[in-house]
Amino acid sequence: MQIPVNENATANARALLKYLSDTAGHAVITGQHTQTNYMEEAVYIREKTGKSPKLRGFELLAYSPNINYEGASFECLKEIYDNRGTLDTAYRWARETDGILTFTFHWFSPVGGRDKSFYTEMTDFDVSKVLVEGTAERKAFYHDMDVMADLLKPFCDVDIPILWRPFHEAEGTWFWWGAGGPETAREIYKLMYEHYTRVHHLDNLLWVWNCYLKEGYPGDEYVDVVSRDIYLPEYKATDYSDEYRELIENTSREKVAALAETGYIPDIGILEKSHTPWTYYMTWSREFCIGEQYNTVEHLREMYDSSYSICE
Repeated sequence: MQIPVNENATANARALLKYLSDTAGHAVITGQHTQTNYMEEAVYIREKTGKSPKLRGFELLAYSPNINYEGASFECLKEIYDNRGTLDTAYRWARETDGILTFTFHWFSPVGGRDKSFYTEMTDFDVSKVLVEGTAERKAFYHDMDVMADLLKPFCDVDIPILWRPFHEAEGTWFWWGAGGPETAREIYKLMYEHYTRVHHLDNLLWVWNCYLKEGYPGDEYVDVVSRDIYLPEYKATDYSDEYRELIENTSREKVAALAETGYIPDIGILEKSHTPWTYYMTWSREFCIGEQYNTVEHLREMYDSSYSICE
């Protein structure tokens, strides 16, 4: 049985990790990301299948402490405004259901930046300086972490476990936290882990690492779940078994593994035969779920009707 890396993990965090570990290879937990309070993706899935995803992902971008509204594009502002209040929605949903929470944080850069400054091209924030004592970048980084920790504390107070996935897609350079390479992303992840467990005592968090490169892995002592995001250029029926093997070979065979983001949902028929041990998958929001540009209604129904999938 896998136990959390945080020795002070709450009872419900421990129970959730055991559940994920017990599920992997025997079933797959259905998951869906949403960016808004009205959670239109979950409504759509319920309308089309009569069921709901067991795992729900919420976005925290609007809670970034350093958002530069001046000159921001309409698209950026709409994304922020649509996202406001989602922590309250996530809290209510978790209290009212037995569903599983995971959070994604498109963190607007702690210093400077314009428009969607979680993108590297929209900020001159130098993430490597976070690793240097006394820099303005490090001070701002810790300031933002403290603000977010206070927002997460109500979940800890009532022991709502959260699959916490900071610095996602660290294999790429498109986000500021990946711009310094996976090694730097690895080190700032470790800084956050130490700060959140030892200073803020957010013991309800399960730590999800989201990079498939060997040089980025923080080490088994910092990670509860290894994961990767996969967006295929075109549809193919797959259980993502090749991607699973690459992930665990480059990270750890001792941890449960997840498809933390995906465009096309895995083929449940193939997955049921292969038992590739993804513990859960999470489809990305909006057009990746709604409509049939990516996932057809037929495929959704196959997934949610299968005895191999876990849903609500």
